[in-house]
Amino acid sequence: MTLPLLGTLKLRGRLTLYTTLLYVVPLAALGWLQFMDSRERVRLQVQDTLSLEASGLRDLVEAMLAEREANVRTWAEDPSLRAALQGPTPAVAAPELAAMLRHASTFSGLVLFNPEGQAIAASPPGLLHAYSDQQDEVSESPWFRAAHEGRMTDKGLSPQASSIFRKRVLPLAAPVAGAPDAPPLGVLMAAYDWEHLARVVAPTLERARQRSHLSFALSVRRADGTSLFEARGAPPRPGAQPLTVVMENDRRIRDVGDGWRFVAQVDPEEAYADEFRTLLVNLSLTGLAVMVAAMGTFLVARIVTRPLVALSGMVGRVIHDRDLSQPLPVQASNDEVGQLAGAFALMLGHLRDTTASLQNGMRVLNNTVSELNQASRHQERNIARQAAALQETQVTAQEIKQTSLLAAEKADAVISVAARAEDVGRSGEAAISSSLGGFEGLQEQVAQMAQSIARLNERTQQIGGITQTVKDLADQSNMLALNAAIEAVRSGEHGKGFGVVAREIRSLADQSIQATERVRDILGDISQAILSTAKMTEQGYTRMEEGLGQVRASGENLRELSTIVHDNAAAVRQIAAAVSQQNAGISQIFGAVTDLSTMMNETVTSLQSTSNAARTLQEVAEQMEHVARSYRV
Repeated sequence: MTLPLLGTLKLRGRLTLYTTLLYVVPLAALGWLQFMDSRERVRLQVQDTLSLEASGLRDLVEAMLAEREANVRTWAEDPSLRAALQGPTPAVAAPELAAMLRHASTFSGLVLFNPEGQAIAASPPGLLHAYSDQQDEVSESPWFRAAHEGRMTDKGLSPQASSIFRKRVLPLAAPVAGAPDAPPLGVLMAAYDWEHLARVVAPTLERARQRSHLSFALSVRRADGTSLFEARGAPPRPGAQPLTVVMENDRRIRDVGDGWRFVAQVDPEEAYADEFRTLLVNLSLTGLAVMVAAMGTFLVARIVTRPLVALSGMVGRVIHDRDLSQPLPVQASNDEVGQLAGAFALMLGHLRDTTASLQNGMRVLNNTVSELNQASRHQERNIARQAAALQETQVTAQEIKQTSLLAAEKADAVISVAARAEDVGRSGEAAISSSLGGFEGLQEQVAQMAQSIARLNERTQQIGGITQTVKDLADQSNMLALNAAIEAVRSGEHGKGFGVVAREIRSLADQSIQATERVRDILGDISQAILSTAKMTEQGYTRMEEGLGQVRASGENLRELSTIVHDNAAAVRQIAAAVSQQNAGISQIFGAVTDLSTMMNETVTSLQSTSNAARTLQEVAEQMEHVARSYRV
């Protein structure tokens, strides 16, 4: 997988990115696992706390109701109440009810009813008047009918305040029994102050407030969901879904609270506030660690890539500016980059020396070729004069006898010219020999440069081998991660976290493989550049071989020209001898002149070939000098 804009990053940026990812991915995975584990522990802790509070409320209410029911049933068995219901003066029960009420402050009042639902005694006394016209309502009330059946019910607890007690009360009614198997004599109703429950749970709400759970709430509900009691520290947030734990009353014990649900709730934002703060601190520390790691990675990448950047700049100057005079600004070291820089510096030094030698040789060769051209032109002029002299000699052959003295003088002049031609020919041979020596030295320098390029190519291949080793290690890491993922799948639920880490390791291994592929591409580009340089060196070597061959050919031609000039001098001497021996006859003179004319034509032809070769050699020398001068050393 290729990341967007990754190709635009330089090596320093990619190293920083990859190394930072090596830090970030494990830290993120570890942080996420730690956060999930901590969140689960906090959730279980909050769940346990809510369960504890709900069960505490349940136990408290059950114990309280059981105690109150026992009180009411005990009071209903009091003989004075039975006597009041059976005697003519029911008011005698009022003092006893008042005494009972004083010992039970959680009750708002006690009322004694006859079987028809008429109140006959009460404490405080005002309740007797309040129930005086409530006989029908009392007889039809659920708690009154349940008392006749020998049980208690919570149906008398309404969501609104009682019109008689001016607050919410729970009527607890017990029958006042008479003779065995006889209907009850009446019903004793004790109005339990339901607001007392709020005072009982106040410490629980205070503990929640100290835990910063301001929205903590406790409630009591019937099985059908009707709310009987609710106490909370602060109103819930709009739209919030609170964490809820419900505890049901124990149905094995028959009491007035059968089927009640005791509910504990808290806002999840408050419950997980500490966890969120811890997460923010962890994220901040992780971000700081990532920033420090990224900065350190950037500095390390900068140190590692600085020699490569210097090498790249040096290669750019050599390619674009043809500047070999600048020293390589890289310090040698024992690592691969240092070895590459050292090899490149050595190659650059050899190339600088070779180019300087080539420039010097080209200057010498250019001067030699110029002198050769001048000598050739001088020889052409001399040959032209010799041809004219021969023509004049052939025309005036009939006058040889009369002009023998003039012919002798001409012969002496020709001898002098021939001697000069011999000297020029020997100078040309010496110049050609010097040129051959310069070309051979240049050839050796080019061969050394080719060897340096070959060594640089070997270093590049060694780096490629190291890159392949890194790729093999990444492949092994990928295979190990795959095996780890398989083992994680076999481990089931317990191996999920290990599977996530294995997938991340596989991802990192894939990224390492891609990075080695890109490093291999870069090394391929460097190898291509080295091969191009080797090819250019080989082409220069070939051209030098061609120039050397042409110089050798020019030397051979010049030696032939020297031989011809030497022969020409001999012929001139023969002419002089012929002049001195005029007695040999006109026929011998004509034969000698004819032979001399033929030889002169051949000399002219050879001299033209020599001139052409000299011009070609001069063009080649100018081209090589232009190439050599294009580099600054």
